[in-house]
Amino acid sequence: MNRVPGDAENGHGSSVESCPSLRDVHSINPAQLMARIESYEGREKKGISDVRRTFCLFVTFDLLFITLLWIIELNVKGGIETTLEKEVVQYDYSSSYFDIFLLAVFRFKVLILAYALCRLRHWWAIAFTTAVTSAFLLAKVIISQLFSQGAFGYVLPIISFILAWIETWFLDFKVLPQEAEEENRFLIAQDASERAALLHPGVLSDGQFYSPPESVAGSDEDSEEKQDREKPVA
Repeated sequence: MNRVPGDAENGHGSSVESCPSLRDVHSINPAQLMARIESYEGREKKGISDVRRTFCLFVTFDLLFITLLWIIELNVKGGIETTLEKEVVQYDYSSSYFDIFLLAVFRFKVLILAYALCRLRHWWAIAFTTAVTSAFLLAKVIISQLFSQGAFGYVLPIISFILAWIETWFLDFKVLPQEAEEENRFLIAQDASERAALLHPGVLSDGQFYSPPESVAGSDEDSEEKQDREKPVA
């Protein structure tokens, strides 16, 4: 006899425990979820994400900045035409800065092709360019005679090295994690919208309701049926 109150208490406890989950489910707004999904799909159709676009702009800045420094170095050494012929046509690994400019062009082409045109979502391309840049600059600083040519012997290799590693850090810690987080949010919102559509069906249309037309008051058929019902049974 004492087991009935216990069962009632257990049933009441289970119903209370299920209330928060039901409230959480009913608190879902399908309109907001669909708006988020449409905004994400709109960004995908529009092109690359904002953080990836910022990364591509920084890669372009890397190329332009190294080019600017190299042009300034050509002017400092006694004129662009004379120095350009000396560094390009008569290229010398130990004294020319032309290879550092080509290294910036190499980084720009590989990174723009991988992360802007192909929209790669992996770090191998930036790892390859940074490894090549670091190895080449370290070898050039050790073997060449750049430090004996003034301030640009320090500036160009150091700036090129720093920009390459900043690109690596920005892609690995900003671009890829943020895009993965946005994709996870999209999948969660899409799954929640599908569940909400099942839990909150749409309002029934007018065509699903049917009411028969009202009969005309005082018609002959109604009067005959009424008379038949009022006749006494013999």
